[in-house]
Amino acid sequence: MLFTVSLKREVALMPRFVARVLIRPKADIRDPQGEAISGALRSLGHEIAEVRTGKEVLVAFDAADERAARDEAARMGDELLANPVIESYEVALDPVRTEAPA
Repeated sequence: MLFTVSLKREVALMPRFVARVLIRPKADIRDPQGEAISGALRSLGHEIAEVRTGKEVLVAFDAADERAARDEAARMGDELLANPVIESYEVALDPVRTEAPA
């Protein structure tokens, strides 16, 4: 004989956030990739003043609230995502709606 037991438990869901971390070379650091793009655009006839390149990193994670999420994303930028010697970064934060499990 088989018995099945169903246990219901309430789980407090933390809000989910997506941090968009934009990383660029600092203003006083040469940007060879930006210079190459600038040259290529000029050769195509575009009038370009300057091109600076960078990268975008999207990180989805859970945090208690927006302030905690912003602090966590800043730590990510400081500790790993950006090289503080040659790069600067900025964080844009978007909440993501989560639905309770059925």
